[in-house]
Amino acid sequence: MSVSNDKSFKELETKKLYVRKVLLIACGALAQEIINLKTINGWQHLELTCLPAKLHLYPEKIAGAVREAVVKHRASYESIFVVYADCGTGGDLQKTCTELGVEMVPGPHCYSFFEGNSRFASLDETTTFYLTDFLVRQFDAFVMKPMGLDKHPELRDMYFGNYEKLVYQAQTDDGTLTKKAKAAAKQLGLKFERRFTGYGDLQKILEKK
Repeated sequence: MSVSNDKSFKELETKKLYVRKVLLIACGALAQEIINLKTINGWQHLELTCLPAKLHLYPEKIAGAVREAVVKHRASYESIFVVYADCGTGGDLQKTCTELGVEMVPGPHCYSFFEGNSRFASLDETTTFYLTDFLVRQFDAFVMKPMGLDKHPELRDMYFGNYEKLVYQAQTDDGTLTKKAKAAAKQLGLKFERRFTGYGDLQKILEKK
C-alpha cells in the first residue's frame, strides 16, 4: 500500500471512530426520561449530567447553576443543550443560555413540553395541578413536605382551595404510579385525571441533537 493510500485509510478509520458528543445539562427530575429515550433510540452521542431536582424549589438559583455547569463542561463537548424550560425563572434562564451561546428547551415548564407546547398553550387549565412520573414518585419530598402539609394537613385548602383537579401526565404506563397519583389527588382534595403523554415534545427536541 502506498503512503498516500495508507494516509487515506487512516483518515477514513478516524472518521468512522469519531462520534459527535453532545452534553445534555438537565434537571434531575428528567433524568429517568432522558435515560429511557437514550436507550430506546440508541442516542450514543448524547451524554447526560443532571443538576439537583430540588432546584425547582428555588427557581431563582437555576440560571446560576446552569451557567456553572456550562462553563465547567463546554471545553469537553462539541455542543451543549440545556434540558430545562423556563421553569419559573422569569426569563433568566433563557437570558443566561443566550449569553452562553447554548440552546434550551422551549416552553414555560416540563408540564407544557410533556403535553406538547402547542397543545398546552391551547388548554384552559388554570385550576389544574400537574404531576409527572417523577413527581408522583417523589410526591412527599416535592409537594407535601416543602409545603408543610405532612405536619399541618389543615393548610391544604389554603394551598389548593383554588384548584379543581389533579392531572397526572404519565410518561410510562405504570399501574403502581397511577394508583399513587390517584391517592395524591385524594390527599389534596382534587378530582383526578390521567393523561398518557409519553415524552411529548421532549423526544422530538432531543432527536434533533
